[in-house]
Amino acid sequence: MPENTRTALRRSTLLTMCASVLVAQSMVAAINLMIPQLAASALHPSPSALLWTVDAYVIVFAGLLIPAGALGDRWGRRRALLAGLALFAAGACLSAGGGTLGSVAALVAGRAVSGAGAALVMPATMAVLVHLAGPERRVQAVASWTLAVGLGGLAGNVGGGLTAQYLPWQALFWAMAPLAAVLAAAVLRTVPDLPRHATPADPVGSALLIGGTGAVLYGIIEGPSHGWWSAPVLTGFAAGAVLLALFTGHGLRARRPLVDPRVFRSRRLRAAAVGTAASFFGLFALFFVNSQFLQYAKGYSPARTGLAIVPLTVGMALVPRLAARLQDRHGVRLAAGGGLALIGGGLLGVSTAGPATPYPVYALWLLVLSAGMGLCAPGLTHTVVSELPGHQAGLGAGLNTAARELGAALGVAVVGTVLASHAGGGSPHGPAEFTAGMAAGLRVVAVPVLLAAVAVTLGLRGRPAGAGPAAVPRPVADRSAS
Repeated sequence: MPENTRTALRRSTLLTMCASVLVAQSMVAAINLMIPQLAASALHPSPSALLWTVDAYVIVFAGLLIPAGALGDRWGRRRALLAGLALFAAGACLSAGGGTLGSVAALVAGRAVSGAGAALVMPATMAVLVHLAGPERRVQAVASWTLAVGLGGLAGNVGGGLTAQYLPWQALFWAMAPLAAVLAAAVLRTVPDLPRHATPADPVGSALLIGGTGAVLYGIIEGPSHGWWSAPVLTGFAAGAVLLALFTGHGLRARRPLVDPRVFRSRRLRAAAVGTAASFFGLFALFFVNSQFLQYAKGYSPARTGLAIVPLTVGMALVPRLAARLQDRHGVRLAAGGGLALIGGGLLGVSTAGPATPYPVYALWLLVLSAGMGLCAPGLTHTVVSELPGHQAGLGAGLNTAARELGAALGVAVVGTVLASHAGGGSPHGPAEFTAGMAAGLRVVAVPVLLAAVAVTLGLRGRPAGAGPAAVPRPVADRSAS
């Protein structure tokens, strides 16, 4: 669409998109603080059912992101967003209703349906912002979207903690339906009906990608509990490898593939995707042990635990403005590499904490990590999206969010495995044992984050910010449509 016909990005639209992102992302983390309540509830879920209550949302969410982004490009971003909010609310109602009626299967199924809704919401919101902001405001719009993703994780922890402390666990799910309805009304009021694009449907490629991604995520998520060499985990990884290899071969041969694998020849795209995954690898490793440390080692209540991680919001809220200025002046390398280095340093700092560590010291390390996220995330997200053609903004947003979710799942798996190894394969039996396992796990996680800082700094060398997409091979769909 020519710039002179582009609808301007209004503040109300920006706020609606960011609120939708925050709500969808919050449900990734909120359920974790509800696990003790669920385990003691009348449902009497088995350990496996508890795992699937957490994992069903993540696996479906991450597995559908790229196809859902392409669907939004083809079907219309506003339609995709409204459909996603409807699915999100329906799934929440199914989870709450099923839990009230004593059906664990309905609880898990509802989480999966909500995950499918979130997969439509995330790329559609990004695509709306990219389209309406235009080149001149795109960096700032992406920074706001990225901030909403980070705040969503924190809102989930705070909301889950408060619910666990004061309300029945079903209240968390019942609250989502009216919230989604309010957001849908705001979408209808603030988001114009944007142009659609003839992106490929590619049902074969979509099925292969969904199956492969889901199988790999299953292996990552179940590895710490089942054992990395167990049959279910190895089967998941093997199935994922085969399906993703078939997906790559299909993409290279098909006339109009969902994703042309040749786009990954772009060094900048690869670097930004790796940096995005690494940042959430570190952040969610911290999320996994943070609430346990504050409750188990420090003796905090669930509500106080949720509030104690609020310092993580400070850097994410304030630093993106600095990151945008740095990117305009010096390009994305400095902000991206420096931000990842701060995340790694923050993880090393948190690893020194123990039961006797004063909370202000602990909060300081949370601020360091938060500043790193605020510094690197906007530029990395903008780079992934800008390396694809404008009409594939939804697909680019799906790719970016899939990298986030894969990194998050890996971070939880790695730190969980190290934590379990310090307890002989079980749960730590005391605060000192837990703290030792947490310290080792966070140090293990910090190493690849710091290595990623170097790799991303090298990978993003070249064109300055605003220079436009790299000269990467155009997807087959673009060639056939021209």
